[in-house]
Amino acid sequence: MKNSSRLSLRIQIRSFKNTFFQLNDLPFKGLLPDDLIEAIHQSGNIRSTVFTPLVTLRTFLFQVLSSTGACKEAVAHVLIERIGQDYNANSMNTGPYCKARLRLQLPHLTKAVTSSGQVLHEQASDNWLWNGYRVMLVDGTTLLMPDTDNNQKTYPQQSAQKPGLGFPIVRLVGLLSLATGSCVDYAIGPYQGKRTGETSLFSHLIQSIGEHDLLLADRYYTSYANIALLTKQGTPLVFRQQSTVKSDFRRGQHLGAKDHIISIKKPKKKTVWISDMAWKKLPDELLIREFSVKGTVYVTTLMDVRTYPKKSLAELYQQRWQIEVNFRTIKTHMGMEMLRCKTAEMIKKEIAVHLLAYNLIRANIARAACLNNKEPRHLSFMAAVQLMRNAASLCITLTGMALGKLILPLLIAMAQTDIGQRN
Repeated sequence: MKNSSRLSLRIQIRSFKNTFFQLNDLPFKGLLPDDLIEAIHQSGNIRSTVFTPLVTLRTFLFQVLSSTGACKEAVAHVLIERIGQDYNANSMNTGPYCKARLRLQLPHLTKAVTSSGQVLHEQASDNWLWNGYRVMLVDGTTLLMPDTDNNQKTYPQQSAQKPGLGFPIVRLVGLLSLATGSCVDYAIGPYQGKRTGETSLFSHLIQSIGEHDLLLADRYYTSYANIALLTKQGTPLVFRQQSTVKSDFRRGQHLGAKDHIISIKKPKKKTVWISDMAWKKLPDELLIREFSVKGTVYVTTLMDVRTYPKKSLAELYQQRWQIEVNFRTIKTHMGMEMLRCKTAEMIKKEIAVHLLAYNLIRANIARAACLNNKEPRHLSFMAAVQLMRNAASLCITLTGMALGKLILPLLIAMAQTDIGQRN
């Protein structure tokens, strides 16, 4: 019998990458750099004969992708793999696996999410872009978790619920790529309390949006501070206008029917989540473009009416709903709506692993789309999950041409699962 502790780091990294189709001759390279994978490897008990850090992370990823999400199923999966590779069979006791998950470092997991999401977003095919811009979406959602004292302390249930009749709840705000669906960055916090709202959490994500990105968001994000900070870093935006604002298209520079450029002044009252110094540095006024299409009023910083007609901007904005579809995919199809861990620290890791698994699936959907002249958001997410789950054990053991012969047909199969045409 072989002993897994004798496997070299190089072989462990290769096995980990192969499992998720991270081959150099496929599109979308470098999702998880080797130095990050090595850092994950070095962070845990590398002397473990079964649950090395990379085996633990890989098992955790497939656990959140499984139909049950149970630790027992995850441990059983490892046992079957080890027997197939002629290693000593591990025990079905879940204790060693759960302890190994505790040793995974949260900064490495969050870095893996942002690295994979950003690479996917930045390497999107040119024909998936809008007027040369990589479109980014932002929105918030909530997740529930087991009702333990530790979870309640960090993520209290809603104040309107009586003790014992509700679940701890966490708010998540995510930046998602329209082209690839990947999660580029995210922030989490309690559902209630000071600086826990969506815009407060979004303030931690602004630096992850670049000048070649175009941000779409609903009216909740249409604040002076958000527009000013995004404009300062060169990021254009299209937002819904706030319902409390009465638009007067007789004012400002006329661009067309219900389309104008106006100047807005900085509010006297500071936004809660921004520091006094940062607030003082914001300009005293901003120029924005405001337009109306079919009764809906929008705000944008794209001023050129010829390059960016208002109807084209309104049609683009309709794609904002895609982030709600993606959140539903993560919560419903991946079981993230009700998390499983019993401590706040593990809840943070569980969220990160869910989003990393989501990005790795999105990467293979993007590869399938790229190789078969399709768009990622038109392909089935669940079909990709099912194909990867069934192929995982083979991907670990195969190398070279044999691995390529397995993965390419799988990508072709993913490209054949158009949404709306599934059996």
